[in-house]
Amino acid sequence: MPHYPILFLDIDGPLLPFGGPPGNDAPAERNAANPLVTRLDPALGPLLSALPCELVWATSWTHDANRIVGPLLGLPDLAVVEWPERADEQVDEWFGLHWKTRTVVEWAAGRPFIWVDDEIRDHDREWVSAQHGSSALLYRVDPRTGLRRKDFTVFTEWADGGFRSQ
Repeated sequence: MPHYPILFLDIDGPLLPFGGPPGNDAPAERNAANPLVTRLDPALGPLLSALPCELVWATSWTHDANRIVGPLLGLPDLAVVEWPERADEQVDEWFGLHWKTRTVVEWAAGRPFIWVDDEIRDHDREWVSAQHGSSALLYRVDPRTGLRRKDFTVFTEWADGGFRSQ
């Protein structure tokens, strides 16, 4: 079995864009679980499943991602990054590092990864480049539009192309 890179996936912004629903109104049963899921595009599920990556939730939704969002996308239960309290969080904030960055790198444990989030900044890229011992693609998604089909081409090309450092 091949050793796939990890794809760390945020929900708010990438999967639930802040610009509103992707098209027609969602069915009432989807609204009942959480009103935000009306913004979810179910077509993203098969696109995510087809990626040559190990999908991992990297979201403040934590285990609710598997309970609420995953089923709407047709995804199986995925691993979930647990966000620990960090003593160095204020230092990271001072230097412009996202609060998820250190934990994502620790979770990857040297494996190549893609991190999809709407809050990634240049400081995160620089820190990961200096601290992570393997290739990483930190991919910022426009939170107004969320993930698009063209984004999946980038992920596949990166994963199939020997994990070029980005």
